[in-house]
Amino acid sequence: MKKRLLAGLMALLIAVPLTSCRRAEAGNSLTLLGKQSDLERDYMTAVFDLYERSTGNKLKLIAIEDSGFESEAAKLFESGDAPDIFLHFNNSDLARFDVENNFYDLSGEVWVSDLTDGARSYCQDAEGRLLGLPFWESSVSGCYYNKTILDSLGLNPAATQADFDMLCAILYESGYTPICWPADGCSWMPQFGLDPVFADDPDLLKRINANEISYSDIPAVHSMMEWIAGAAEKGWFGDDYLKTGWDGISGSLSSGQAVMTFIWDTWFYTDFTPGKYTVDDFALMPVFLGTAKLGTYEGGNLNMMMVNKNSEKLEMALEFLEFCATPENYNAAFDGISTVSCFLGQTTNIQSRMITDAQDSVKLYERVSTASSRVVGYSGEDMLTVLRRLFTGEVDVDGCIELMDKLRIEEAREQGIAGYD
Repeated sequence: MKKRLLAGLMALLIAVPLTSCRRAEAGNSLTLLGKQSDLERDYMTAVFDLYERSTGNKLKLIAIEDSGFESEAAKLFESGDAPDIFLHFNNSDLARFDVENNFYDLSGEVWVSDLTDGARSYCQDAEGRLLGLPFWESSVSGCYYNKTILDSLGLNPAATQADFDMLCAILYESGYTPICWPADGCSWMPQFGLDPVFADDPDLLKRINANEISYSDIPAVHSMMEWIAGAAEKGWFGDDYLKTGWDGISGSLSSGQAVMTFIWDTWFYTDFTPGKYTVDDFALMPVFLGTAKLGTYEGGNLNMMMVNKNSEKLEMALEFLEFCATPENYNAAFDGISTVSCFLGQTTNIQSRMITDAQDSVKLYERVSTASSRVVGYSGEDMLTVLRRLFTGEVDVDGCIELMDKLRIEEAREQGIAGYD
């Protein structure tokens, strides 16, 4: 693809409310649609401003409130008012937008070779087409543990599921809460266990998405729910896990009350408040949830810049993505941002020591985010609902899995997914 030339002129960033901007105006402007909170990220506003100042082109931002984003954005596409560029995660909600007919395959763009393997994999569809440019903060999710406490007890991080189970048992007997499991409102933990189930078996993913099988047909799903239920019963989540939410994770870890949690590295730089222990006391090992004997890490969920292939300004939109994917520009935008690199040439971001110290393990056992992003009808909120019923004894493991299937199918039907009517 020919190199796109960019002129150097000054312009002000223009943010246009949803009601006042529908299509790209004539001339040198592009419409870009995204969640309001996403468009306000520092690195996003930085690259928008840099693009306008460097090219003289204008960006007409269509910012939709987060709570109504999916439905309001879908209405724009249905009415013919689709933007030139669309910001979205590669998750099950993307099915609302007729991806094949609406979005340009970016696989042949000049910047693709500069993407890290994990970032590129996240942005591909089942056929390997590149749906968007991953211009976002990334992370590695895993089991973050207090290495200082483990060292004081003469314990090592786990390398297998059996090791992890033994580690939890010893920590519990030593008076610690092995795992901070924030069951009051936090819903992401089960997806880490489900990732290897579907990432390692693409055929299984296709079959569940085609509604040919359900969770109840998959032994690994039963194994995971058995493990979670058993860990709670053994006290490995502590006494207050049903009352512990997002705001309680930091205090639980910094005080040393809990030794481990399943979370992502950037959390330590955005939400962790040091106490008796600081970020320097923590390290990373895989998540063990009964589905992968050697554990798993989840790569980052990335917001993608997708290009409307039906846009009258297709070439200009592709040039904008190329601008964002140029090392000089993305390094300016992500300067000082705590994130795992999405580009091979990314140098100004801050990468966690916990990640770099565990990089060999991460390379071996990291999976692209799969459960929450590629399983049709998957909902973190639904998982939160079923786990609470499991923890409170309203359902047993089999009943929990039946409810998982019921809610997933209902969500797929609401989205109008073929095969679920």
